[in-house]
Amino acid sequence: MQILIAGVALWWVSHLFKRLAPGLRARIGDGPGKLIVTVASIVAIVLMVIGYRQAEFVPIYTPLPGMGHLNNLLMLIAMFLFALSHSKGSLRPRIRHPMLASVVVWSIAHLLVNGDLASIVLFGGVGLWAVVSMLLINARDPWVPPAPGPVRKDIVAAIIALVVYGIVAAIHSWLGYNPFLGTYG
Repeated sequence: MQILIAGVALWWVSHLFKRLAPGLRARIGDGPGKLIVTVASIVAIVLMVIGYRQAEFVPIYTPLPGMGHLNNLLMLIAMFLFALSHSKGSLRPRIRHPMLASVVVWSIAHLLVNGDLASIVLFGGVGLWAVVSMLLINARDPWVPPAPGPVRKDIVAAIIALVVYGIVAAIHSWLGYNPFLGTYG
């Protein structure tokens, strides 16, 4: 569990560094600062994956029956929001933080089907980071929505989301959990 907690903590620190210590971040410089965040993020992800896979199963609550279907729908929405964050379509100006919103949806989706302590630490911790990030950004930076783009770019984002969703589902199945059947392999 310590490895998982360290990974989540490193994720928070690396991603909130710019917001919580802007002077220090500015002195480091843009290129080196981005490199530090990238390396720390990769290490955080590795720690979270290893820590989650090694964590003892400690049940906290029992997910309701049928939540797998809601999880799958929410994951598709999360993938679309993530794709939308890189889009210049007609929907992009309507959502200020599509990438962070996708993380919140991802987190909620996984907490609906995982009621153990490690899942709460991982999904709850990263989801809470996304909410805190949105609040910090909103408190400091005014938002000027980008100009809406063509609907075809929203369609491209939806297609990308479907492809990524299929890849993520395949990886989950390869790791031993079929998200469509709700079974461990």
